[in-house]
Amino acid sequence: MKKYKVTLTPDERQQLQEMIAAGKSAAKKLGHARILLKADAAEGGPAWSDSAIAEAVEVSPDTVSRVRERFVEHGLEAALVRKKQDKPSRERSLDGRAEAKLIALACSTPPSGRQEWTMQLLADRLVELKIVESISDETVRRTLKKTRSSRG
Repeated sequence: MKKYKVTLTPDERQQLQEMIAAGKSAAKKLGHARILLKADAAEGGPAWSDSAIAEAVEVSPDTVSRVRERFVEHGLEAALVRKKQDKPSRERSLDGRAEAKLIALACSTPPSGRQEWTMQLLADRLVELKIVESISDETVRRTLKKTRSSRG
């Protein structure tokens, strides 16, 4: 495994020390700041080993090496915050256009024999109209709740 050498500028070092002293950031961010300070190989920096840092900060050595790598390749901010997902774990069932159609449908007159739309009726109608391949009534409910629209 390639070892990345962390060399902090005096400004970066001061920024990290102030962040830790204030203690107002997320715990993970503070932990990553501590890792970078202990890994600092600049003049006067402690330049601790990954295993020593991992023990001191109470994280795994893999975490230390990932923080080092992100710092060297992407900079200070990337090393402190969590990496954004390339793509979401699950694709959204309804995009903006489909959401608009759902809202319009929910505001329309309900089917004959019904006084109002149910979540299941709306879900079934979205599939029937080929707006989506499949959708649960719970997704319909959450989407309508998010829009704060009145179904009445």
